Amino acid sequence: MARIVVAVGSTRRPKVEGVREALEAIGERFGAGAEFEVVGVEVESGVGHTPLSREELMRGARQRAEAVERLGRERGEEWRYFAGLEGGLDVQREGGRRRVFLESWAYVSDGERGSFGCSGSIEAPEALAEEVVERGVELSAAIDRLAGAAGIRDGQGAWGVLSGNLITRQESFRVAVISALAPFYNAKMYGEEGKK
Repeated sequence: MARIVVAVGSTRRPKVEGVREALEAIGERFGAGAEFEVVGVEVESGVGHTPLSREELMRGARQRAEAVERLGRERGEEWRYFAGLEGGLDVQREGGRRRVFLESWAYVSDGERGSFGCSGSIEAPEALAEEVVERGVELSAAIDRLAGAAGIRDGQGAWGVLSGNLITRQESFRVAVISALAPFYNAKMYGEEGKK
């Protein structure tokens, strides 16, 4: 079987490796002997440095995938799938109280159709929410300060800090990508068989 190239709209290690791990987990569902190559390409998300709503997270993921698709076409690349990943916060009201959740979103497209997937959520502590939502501090800087470390975004991420490393940033993106790819590897359930 031919090599299937998946272009990711980021060069950040947790995102690229999250996609690679997702493909390892579901690769056989694309056919026996399916071989994947993951290419990271830096593109803009078109949203704020820390999205503050599910809508903004989804828009950022989709716009990253669309940007990497355009870039691939301009360069004449033979990329088969385009993945955009976006992490940030979703601010909600519950019982008159603000609740802030950390989420990771993925959007994957084959150039004709696309699908979203989400990691799930973990509630952010009030101190972190205050820094990011009220003061406008970038999530990566706020989590570094809260945890007393540097460069957390490129390692365990806020997910790792908040979950005690039971769920890392990379793992959250892996789950989001598996979810976003479901219509492609499970086409029968999504009524997509025979469309291509």
